[in-house]
Amino acid sequence: MEPADTVTSASVFTDLSREKLVQQSLKRNESTLSKNGAICVQTGSRTGRSPKDRYIVRDSITDSTVDWGVVNQPMAPAAFQKLWQKAEAYLKDKDKFVSHLRVGADSRLSLKVTVTTEMAWHNLFAQNLFINSDEQCSADNETWYILSVPGLTTDPTIDQTNGDAAVIINFTENKILLVGMHYAGEMKKAVFSVMNFKMPSEDVLPMHCSANVGEHGDSALYFGLSGTGKTTLSADPDRYLVGDDEHGWGPDGIFNFEGGCYAKCIDLSPENEPVIWHAIKENAIMENVVLDKEGNPNFSDASLTQNTRAGYPLDHIKKRVLENKAKHPRAVVFLTCDLYGVLPPVSLLTKEQAAYQFLSGYTALVGSTEVGSGSGIKTTFSTCFGAPFFPRPAAVYAELLMKRIDETGAQVYLVNTGWTGGAHGEGGRRFAIPTTRAIISALLAGKLKNAPMMTLPGFGFSVPSQVEGVDHNVLNPKNTWADPAAYDKKLNTLIRAFRENFKKFNVAKCIVDAGPVDVC
Repeated sequence: MEPADTVTSASVFTDLSREKLVQQSLKRNESTLSKNGAICVQTGSRTGRSPKDRYIVRDSITDSTVDWGVVNQPMAPAAFQKLWQKAEAYLKDKDKFVSHLRVGADSRLSLKVTVTTEMAWHNLFAQNLFINSDEQCSADNETWYILSVPGLTTDPTIDQTNGDAAVIINFTENKILLVGMHYAGEMKKAVFSVMNFKMPSEDVLPMHCSANVGEHGDSALYFGLSGTGKTTLSADPDRYLVGDDEHGWGPDGIFNFEGGCYAKCIDLSPENEPVIWHAIKENAIMENVVLDKEGNPNFSDASLTQNTRAGYPLDHIKKRVLENKAKHPRAVVFLTCDLYGVLPPVSLLTKEQAAYQFLSGYTALVGSTEVGSGSGIKTTFSTCFGAPFFPRPAAVYAELLMKRIDETGAQVYLVNTGWTGGAHGEGGRRFAIPTTRAIISALLAGKLKNAPMMTLPGFGFSVPSQVEGVDHNVLNPKNTWADPAAYDKKLNTLIRAFRENFKKFNVAKCIVDAGPVDVC
């Protein structure tokens, strides 16, 4: 093999350090060095995930276990084989980068991952986001193979794809193929989908959530789609970060799937997100962030996309949980961005209400991570707060959630980081981050369980009437509207949307009965 700092034809660079991968990305003009020390890359027309281009190979393992449909699209094994061989042939005479990593901080459940990429910065991304440590997996741990060739495009008429790119997961051969994909988030989300398929059989609930731990070992989980506060709220300077996006919750506690963070950085500021701000430095990657003439990132510039991103390893964060694991959570927070402006800033849920809301995944797409969804903000229902990444039927995950709540007594909260005083675009305003932080602080301290409560009409949620540091007027959402009748009308509109969305689920009656009813 050629030395790491030499670029020659058909070289294979294996397990380079992050510093060497940065050097290679700069030499190959894949990236630009920012004044903050991070490299900056652009991902072309795809600045987010491409859900219409994601497939799972349909075979004897997946045929009856995957929830097939628009999200989980099938591909024939023969079509996958031909495309994998095509990708290998494409890379044969090209330089490639290989890293041996793992996914899953629980060594018993870890997957060994061999990542082969056409581009140096994609390999750096894998090293930043996956686990790169000296802890060894056992011989029984599966090995998965990721092959990323963004320079190769697919032909729908030949490759049986929808467009010129594809992400394909093969559970029989333990392979993930990415063709024509420059956006690095596809790589990590494909691995997340693998874990989400495999973990339930190990009695582990896989979760699209962040996690952190207090000074006394109390852990908390934060579920939510991109832009609803999941990463921002977990990156709390007063708590220790476990991880920002993907975790498992098993009989022994929680553990991170990853070894890094992939934070949205549109409008990033050191005042509101100090932990993230200071983590974007040497060896970090900024995707589609615009640099000024001096090479400084302009985080308010969304000219390339609202979905600007930064990927960095957990060791860039001083206050973190070194073992990447934690005890069972006391608090489970569902973050919803309510565009209707009818939900309170915080509600306490029963176990059944928690399962209903978990399956519903009501929120909004904020600066969506999906291509083709437009730049605007819109309401969505995303099952398990991460529908695109959960291959099995949704009831599998809901049942595991209720089981963990039963076992641990964890309290589930619904926290609205969306609108109040009116709907989005109709006179409402979004809750300020300090308000949400005050609510999170109160619930983490256990102060809400014994607070005086009122009941939210229609939904039946318990809502505290007092929260330290929060104006009591905003706790009852109807009080924030100038026209109470308009509030009731909008509330019923949301309730009907919930009920219509829930018709697709085949779950226990106790969960169905925990759903909302019309307000007279």
